[in-house]
Amino acid sequence: MSVVSEPPLSAGQAAASAVVPNINLQRNPFELRAMQSVLLTGGTWLVAALGAVPLLSVIYMLLVKGGARLSPELFTELPPAGFEIGGGIGNAIQGTLVTVAIASALSIPLALLAAIYLAELRPDSHLANWARFLSKVLTGFPSILAGVFVYAAVVIVMGSYSALAGGIALAVLMLPTVTLTAEGAMRMVPQRMKDAAIGMGCTRAQVVWSVTLPTALPSVVTGIILAVARVAGESAPLLFTALFSNYWLRSVTEPTASLSILIFNFSSMPFDNQIELAWSASLVLVLIVLGFNILSRFIGRPQV
Repeated sequence: MSVVSEPPLSAGQAAASAVVPNINLQRNPFELRAMQSVLLTGGTWLVAALGAVPLLSVIYMLLVKGGARLSPELFTELPPAGFEIGGGIGNAIQGTLVTVAIASALSIPLALLAAIYLAELRPDSHLANWARFLSKVLTGFPSILAGVFVYAAVVIVMGSYSALAGGIALAVLMLPTVTLTAEGAMRMVPQRMKDAAIGMGCTRAQVVWSVTLPTALPSVVTGIILAVARVAGESAPLLFTALFSNYWLRSVTEPTASLSILIFNFSSMPFDNQIELAWSASLVLVLIVLGFNILSRFIGRPQV
C-alpha cells in the first residue's frame, strides 16, 4: 500500500502559512454579532407583519362584505333611491375615471415641464428654489383646502359644480408629487450621458428629449401612477367641486358622482341595500388603488 505524500510548500507559501493564523469560518450562533443579526432580522419581520395586519384585515372585510354584490349590474346600473333594491355604482366609476383623467391631463404636462426646468435648465436659480420649496409644502397640503380653493376659483365663476372643477382640484394635489418625483428621476441620470450627447453636437432640448427623459422614464411613470392612485380615493376636494349625481355624466360641466363620495353618502343611510353598495364600492376603489400601486412597483423595478 503506497502512501501519497503532499508536495512540499514553496518558500512563499510557507511564509504565508506562518504569518496567517488559522481562522475558523464556522458560524457561531452565540456570537454577539450573530445574535444581533438574528434579533434585528426577527424584529424587522415582526414589524412588517404588524404593518400588514391592518391592510389584510381591511381587504378581508371588504372581500366578505363587498364581494357579495359583485356582478355585472354593479358596474352598469345607477345607484338606487331609498327603499329600492338592486342598483349599481356605474356612474360613480365613470365619474371617478373622468375626474382622474382630467386631473392627469392638466397636471402631468405642467409637472414634467416644471421638473425639466428644476433639474436641467435652471436648477440653482431663485425661481427653482422657490418652486421646489412650494412643491414640498404642497405635498402636505390638506386636500380639503384644495377643494375650497377650486370652489372659490372655478365653481363660483362657473355657477355650478362640475366634473371639470373636480378634476382641477385633483390636479392641484397631483402637481407637486409628479414634479418632485420627475425632478429626482432626472437628477439620477448620469452626467456623462448628457456630456456625451452634447459632445456629439446635440442641443440642450435634444439632450432632454432624447437622453434625460427616456432614461428617467420608469421612475417618472412610477411617480405619475402613485399620484393617480392617491387622488383616485380623495373625497374632500370633490365635496366642494364635483358634488354628486345619481345619473350618468354627459358633460364635464355637470356635477358627477364618484366612488369616494358614493361611499360617504351610502354608508350613512339607514337602508341595507345602500350600505351593501357602499361596501362593494369600497372594494372596487381599494382594488383600483392597489392595482395602481402594484403597477408602479413593476414599472419602477430596476431593469437588468
